[in-house]
Amino acid sequence: MATATTYEARDHARAQEGTRAETMPVVPATDWPSPPCEAGHLVWAETVAGGNYTHRVLARGTELRLTDLRGDACAHLLLYVADRPWERLNAADTVKVQWNAYLGEGSLLLSDQGRVLASVVADDSGRHDALCGTSTLVRNTERYGDGTPQSASPAGRELFKLAALKNGLEPRDLPPSVSFFQGVRAADDGSVDFTGSAGPGARVTLRAEQDLTVLIANVPHPADPRAEYTSTPLEVLAWRAAPTAPGDPLWDATPESRRAFLNTAEFLTARGLA
Repeated sequence: MATATTYEARDHARAQEGTRAETMPVVPATDWPSPPCEAGHLVWAETVAGGNYTHRVLARGTELRLTDLRGDACAHLLLYVADRPWERLNAADTVKVQWNAYLGEGSLLLSDQGRVLASVVADDSGRHDALCGTSTLVRNTERYGDGTPQSASPAGRELFKLAALKNGLEPRDLPPSVSFFQGVRAADDGSVDFTGSAGPGARVTLRAEQDLTVLIANVPHPADPRAEYTSTPLEVLAWRAAPTAPGDPLWDATPESRRAFLNTAEFLTARGLA
């Protein structure tokens, strides 16, 4: 179809109605062909292309499932309390408070206020990272020749800047991120060994324990040794559910998790949110 004039361009655009691109959000999310939840509960359905980003505000209790469709996705993640963005993911405290540098089922993603932002409720990948953060413009330019958002090898931090701006945040609001589906292990000498992915189809499910602004950049891990910029699609699905409550095994899994959930509950109760 021709697009040489405004009318032709309009007709071409309208002709796309009802079609679905592979790497675009499904709107409404309830049109997703195989929802993993009760009918009508899906609130976010998207496939994020390699070298791209996405963002969404999710209500407390929402479950967010990420799937590495082809084995080379890497979901770099930042979390902010939705109406209080100065409370945000703190990767260092997430590791330190839980005495564990490796994320997996049962891990909590913590803020620097000692409160839970999200919990990892399911994981069949085991290849994640809370140590290295995401890629940068300088590093990607050195490795791939370019790291700008519009290039063929965008850096994670540059994509996070765009996602942040769309949520009223600035570059200074970007702390170190955590990442899922491409793992590292700390060596005895303090270096990190890249362990790669668990293969196609690996999934991790998070539960929002507060109202959250979620930023995701799907780009290669900075420790990935491959010369080529390698990043494949990431599936993102989220649905309405309930937050972790007292009596849930996750709440009492460790003294540290119980304290973090109690801190969160006290704060939310004081605000009339729980």
